[in-house]
Amino acid sequence: MHVSLWKKTAVVAVSALTALAASACGTPSGSSETSKQPGVLELLASDLKGSLQKTVDATTKTNSVTVAMTGTAAGQKISMQGVLDLGEPVKAEMTRVDPDGDTTTIRMIGAVVYVEMPATSRERMGGKRWMKMDLTALGEQTGMDFTKQFKDADPTKQVKTLLATEGVTVVGQETVNGAPTVHYTVTTPLAAYLGQLDAKLRADVEMEMTKQGVKEVKIDVWVDEQYRPRRAATVMGNMGDVVVDYTDYGKAAAIEAPAAADTADVAEMLESLTAGI
Repeated sequence: MHVSLWKKTAVVAVSALTALAASACGTPSGSSETSKQPGVLELLASDLKGSLQKTVDATTKTNSVTVAMTGTAAGQKISMQGVLDLGEPVKAEMTRVDPDGDTTTIRMIGAVVYVEMPATSRERMGGKRWMKMDLTALGEQTGMDFTKQFKDADPTKQVKTLLATEGVTVVGQETVNGAPTVHYTVTTPLAAYLGQLDAKLRADVEMEMTKQGVKEVKIDVWVDEQYRPRRAATVMGNMGDVVVDYTDYGKAAAIEAPAAADTADVAEMLESLTAGI
């Protein structure tokens, strides 16, 4: 297989999952969609820090959540939907819709990503349907650190950022996909936002955001009566904006690796290519 094909595919997969990781920050908790606690919305609005901390604490009880993401990144429209399994390792299955309407299914199991290839590309892969990319192994072979974009992908990242940022305010009560929520917002200078990132990731993120002219970051989170984020949104100037909706907490998520016989391993392809040089 031509190197440009897997490299393009890798970029598509990693970019899509990175967008998800960067905005999955608000992935929450709880499994029941029905019970309501009187006065919780009022408490969410009045006890801002306490409520956000409860949201973070409750996250550890969440085993899965359905997500739908829309937005833009690097001038490209993003549209994805799927499910996250928040066990160990974290798993995801997302369907990405391209601007021309074509769809791509991406599975992530830990640091291993599987991309379902278009039927027209499978002949070059020996008829196999899936391309496997071990991000750790690929980084070692190519010198491209695919995994660094996931090192700060804590599922509570946005909520933790709100907790660590001064100036968070309550916009008010709003209904998101039928659920009553309280809407929090903050706009923070770039330096303050970068201060919340992992030190090893910060320099690369700062370089890219500065290059794109980003001076501030706007973060919004909508939390329901069971201390579960229902929506999380991030706007990074002209660099991009992402909105993620969360539904179906606790719904079973069966995400498995494709059969080995139907999978082409990029690492093995690279080995065969380099062996002939």
